[in-house]
Amino acid sequence: MSAPTADQVTVRRHPGPARGGEAVIAEIVLDRPAAMNALSTAMAAQLTLACAGLAADPQVRAVVLSAAGDRAFCVGADLKERAAMSDSDFMAQRPVFRAAFGGVLNLPQPVVAAVHGYALGGGCELALSCDLIVADETAVFGLPEVTVGLVPGGGGTQLALRRLGPGRATDLVLTGRQVRADEAGRIGLADRVVPSGTAVAAALELAAVLAGNSPVAVRAAKQALRNGSGVSLAAGLDIEDAAWRTAVFSGDRREGIAAFTQKRDPAWPGR
Repeated sequence: MSAPTADQVTVRRHPGPARGGEAVIAEIVLDRPAAMNALSTAMAAQLTLACAGLAADPQVRAVVLSAAGDRAFCVGADLKERAAMSDSDFMAQRPVFRAAFGGVLNLPQPVVAAVHGYALGGGCELALSCDLIVADETAVFGLPEVTVGLVPGGGGTQLALRRLGPGRATDLVLTGRQVRADEAGRIGLADRVVPSGTAVAAALELAAVLAGNSPVAVRAAKQALRNGSGVSLAAGLDIEDAAWRTAVFSGDRREGIAAFTQKRDPAWPGR
């Protein structure tokens, strides 16, 4: 029997704003710093499990995706592992990786990436799978898959297209070039650029703002934003209307308006 795999993904819990119950901010940490947090098959499986647990936790109001070590957020798939893989091994790994990226992308809570150092290939795709990206000045993004005979397979082509538009997405995907933090901020690849070493703190601060808002409204608005991308305006307005109806019939709406009229902080019921 092989030895158990050491944890390559860890989850930390931080207290959220004191607004209604035991609100929590969860931090998923890519925890393989010796390998610059390269995604192994085992690490991808652990990331899927971590996301599934948080998705089902009603106390978690926001999530931060961060990484251990000083050099990298994540340099993508573990090419040392892949060097020994057969075609059938690649096909067996594929659903494991898709589940990991999908786990981050489909978290119902708002997710903030805290990026430092290299975020390349699958690392860039993990950041793109988050709702907001906070990058410190050391961050370097890139989708270099075409330089090793691959295509971005963790959502990179589609997520870059939606975030950056066709011209900039095509530039990044077909050249495989790297983008430093200042350019990432200019082109919208990063939503916030912060001083070196402060990405996690800034991401947790942003997550606290998100966690302080109505969880029902935030989740519904997130789905409207996600589902409305790429559809017609009329279809998008219908998606927005469904989100509005979810919020307006909730206890959060009743509490939010009551708190506003009573000039106090809301205690969100979250339902």
